[in-house]
Amino acid sequence: MNFPEELKYNKEHQWARVEGDIAYVGITDFAQGQLGDIVYVDVEKVDEEVSKDEEFGSIEAVKTVSDVFMPLSGEIIELNEKLEDDPELINTDPYGEGWIIKVKFNDISELDSLLSSEEYKSLVEA
Repeated sequence: MNFPEELKYNKEHQWARVEGDIAYVGITDFAQGQLGDIVYVDVEKVDEEVSKDEEFGSIEAVKTVSDVFMPLSGEIIELNEKLEDDPELINTDPYGEGWIIKVKFNDISELDSLLSSEEYKSLVEA
């Protein structure tokens, strides 16, 4: 399993990659493995402010549907349009082409409450 060190993680298995005041958000390699083959991604809150830990959409896999939660408060400014035709990108490249949303976040101090790669790895391997 892969735990990139440059990312921050929440306990609900989402990751954030920060670039300036924008964060790319997706689900972790662990989460996509638990879900299985992903067939649909639903994000209804594009162009809306969403609070940290609030649900912003869902991911449908062959065997289940799972909610996804914001790791940081902010405005969802973009949905990864590639996922409309190719949702399995989340399975094949969860930390790259399989990102789900871009967020213009409000409070950089919220990063401090997220997990490092080592902390997240300890959580899922416990």
